[in-house]
Amino acid sequence: MKKLVLLFLFFLGIHAFSQTAAAAKEVFEKIKKESQIDGNDKTIYNLLDEFYDKNLQAENDEMTPETIERIQKLASDSTTKNIHILILFLMYQQHISQTAAVGKKPNPDFQIATMKLLEDETKSVYGKIPAIVYIYKYEALDSGEKKDEAKAVAIQGLKEYPDSVPLKVYSYMTTKDESIKNDLIKNHPNHWMVKQFEIK
Repeated sequence: MKKLVLLFLFFLGIHAFSQTAAAAKEVFEKIKKESQIDGNDKTIYNLLDEFYDKNLQAENDEMTPETIERIQKLASDSTTKNIHILILFLMYQQHISQTAAVGKKPNPDFQIATMKLLEDETKSVYGKIPAIVYIYKYEALDSGEKKDEAKAVAIQGLKEYPDSVPLKVYSYMTTKDESIKNDLIKNHPNHWMVKQFEIK
């Protein structure tokens, strides 16, 4: 398992210099080989749900220091089951954060490839795709100017998660469905995404 920690450090090194789809896949495959994969252990799945609930579904960003600490602890513990999923998720988060911090646009090829890997892996391990993956996949495709694919992801995600405010926002933005707009205005007027996209 010491190898896993070294691979993670290797990933950080590659990631700092090369945020490409090929690099992401290569690092992910190496980490996956060292990971303990267990579909019955929902720790990482639940963590992705918690991240979604506190960052995206909540009216305001409610990420607590405890959640951040738990993410860091799980990511640094080589015995964490399904750690490859968490590291892939963190690769995506790091890319978005780093590019935003320097005022650059994210690399859409990297985003799309990473989300495809995350979608396939969560479905393979858990039999279900978390809501946050639908949201990030929509954003990745939208960033890559793949508008029709992004629209399909938002619609499918909303079928799976009908109460998801971010998926309602993205579905409305791509379909202009008045019933979704009315629901957002009536039931979620204070949600940060409704305000950000000025849905009135």
